[in-house]
Amino acid sequence: MDKYDKQALQVAKEVVIKFIEVGRISPTNFGQNFDVIYKDIMRTITGVTAGDGSRNPVIEEEAE
Repeated sequence: MDKYDKQALQVAKEVVIKFIEVGRISPTNFGQNFDVIYKDIMRTITGVTAGDGSRNPVIEEEAE
């Protein structure tokens, strides 16, 4: 698991917990919502642009 995976998991967990606390997500559908939130966060922090598959050049420079 790389640093982006760990960061995304932590952020997704915090977001889902906050949504549960404010009543936007029910604990019974946690898994369904967590998956969507995690994938959106990964897409954001890795720089993959939705639809065209291109990557953010800033993220690519950091990886080198």
